[in-house]
Parts: sequence; structure tokens; C-alpha cells
Amino acid sequence: MVRVPKLTRADAEAALRNPLAFIAARWTPDPRTVRRAALAALVMSVLIVVTGGAVRLTGSGLGCPTWPKCTDDSLTATSEMGLHGAIEFGNRMLTYVLCAAVGWAIIAARSQKPMRRDLTRLGWAQFWVVMSNAVLGGIVVLVGLNPYTVAAHFVATSALIAIAAVMWQRTREGDAAPRPLVGKSVRQLVWCLVAVTVLLILVGTVVTGAGPHAGDSSDVPRMPVDWETISKLHAVLAWIVVTLTFALWFVLKAVDAPRGPLDRTRELFVILLLQGAIGYVQYFTDLPEILVGLHMLGSSVMWIWTVRVVLSLRERPETDPADLPGRPERAALTNV
Repeated sequence: MVRVPKLTRADAEAALRNPLAFIAARWTPDPRTVRRAALAALVMSVLIVVTGGAVRLTGSGLGCPTWPKCTDDSLTATSEMGLHGAIEFGNRMLTYVLCAAVGWAIIAARSQKPMRRDLTRLGWAQFWVVMSNAVLGGIVVLVGLNPYTVAAHFVATSALIAIAAVMWQRTREGDAAPRPLVGKSVRQLVWCLVAVTVLLILVGTVVTGAGPHAGDSSDVPRMPVDWETISKLHAVLAWIVVTLTFALWFVLKAVDAPRGPLDRTRELFVILLLQGAIGYVQYFTDLPEILVGLHMLGSSVMWIWTVRVVLSLRERPETDPADLPGRPERAALTNV
């Protein structure tokens, strides 16, 4: 049995003043715990996309017709609101689970020894994006699922996914300065790939905003663009992303790049092909809800792997103890 230390009044006051510092002083997670916490935040950020898609595709976007309450008289969904109310309210509650996952990532990063400020900042960045997007989600309801606010809601979630992916990757690296693994021209090609991928995601939100899945059975406004035309533009951008990814893989092979960038690029290429196949099938089958939901999931996975390709172009080894300030004794031990 491990003896639990007695909590004094001074401890309680310290915990109230700075709870993160209080926890960090009494708990040191191992690196695996920190990585799992970051991964949990990343998985939840993808799951919130999937459940948000389910809200839209089941026509439950106004299942709770107001915000922050579910109705003018009730904080939660009522039985009279039926399945749509339960789905919409359930998605709102999942935001708290996402907050818990992000909070765990922040606490684990803050408690790691030595403390890594970059990880803590990435955790807090996720927290503020979640809070901002929750308010934006409320605005989406209050304006009756205006397609532009819905698109902004999805874009904000994509930003959250990118930050979570970076944090997860950083938990698997050291704190030394990044060292490039490929030349400048290859890095420029990758950033071109990222730019077109971002454009692909943005145009995808327009496809959704102009398409038939408005998110509710009522008369919801749509973006005033031709859906067929914008869908074809989306397909063209997708093919450009696929071509750039294949070109990147070819260049990496030609310059004999390390295994990491090659593996991430090949994985992204496979994900893009699967995502493209789903996209074409849903287009020619009149957008069945299940395929649209899979396409939204695929979009999140594609975006994560795009970020991973960028991060694979450099390495960050562990910091040499001799380089740490105020650690001469550790440097001496290392040199023995």
C-alpha cells in the first residue's frame, strides 16, 4: 500500500492558486503517458468531426433549436424532441469529453520532467480553439445553420486537428533544434502540397454548403453556387493533391531520402486514393449519408497525414545534457 500524503491547508491554497503547478509537483508521468494523452486529444478531435457530421446527415442540426440551452425552458433535450434532439444534445455533450481529453494532455505535458513548454503551449492552443469553436457552434444554431458559419465551424475543427497532430508528434521527439532531412526544394514541394490541400478542404466546405445535406428538414439556406460546378472543382483539386503526393514520393526516392518521409508520403498517397474512391462513389450514388460521413472522416485522416508528412521532413533528437543550463553534473556523468 502506498501511503497517501496528508493534504494541509497550505497545500489546498497552493492547489487553488495554481492547480497545474500543484499537480506537477506531485506527479511525474512517463513519456508513454504523455504520448497517450496527446493521442487521446487527437482522436477526440477527429471523433467530434464524425459526430458533427452525424448531426448534419441525420437532419438534427436544429434538434436543439437554441443555445446555450437546448430549448428556451430546458438545458437538456426532452423526450418530446425525439431522436433529433438526442443526437444534437449528445454532440454538444461530447464537447465536454473533448475538453477532458485536451485537459489531460495539458496536465500530462505540464507535469513532465523536465517540463516542455512547447507541449504545454500546444495543449493550451487546443483548449482555446475548442472553446472558440464551441461558441461558433452555438452561433451556427442561433443563425439557423447558415452555411458560411457551418463551413467556418468545420475549418476551425481542422485547425484543432492540425495542432493536436503536431503535439502528438512532438511527444515522440526530443527538444533539440530541428534538423532538416531533405533539401530546400523538397520542402518547397511539400508546402505547395499543403497549400493545395488546404484549398481542397475549403472548397469541400463549399460543396457541402451548396449540397443537399443542409443539416435540418426545415428550409435551411444554401450557398448560392452551382453544386455540380463546385464539385468538379473539388475533384480537380483532389487530383492535383494526388499528383503532388506521387511527385513528392518520386523525388524522395530519387534523392534517397530517409525512411520516415518516404513512409509518410506513401501512406498519404494510399489515404488519398481511398478518399477519392469514396468521393466518386458518393457523387454517382446521389450522396448517401453513410458515404458522406465516411468522406468527412477521410478528410480528417488525410489532413492528419498531410501534417505528418510536413513533420517527417525534419528530426528533433533529445537535447544533449551538456547543453542544458545548470546541469554540469549531468554533463559530467554523460562524458564518463
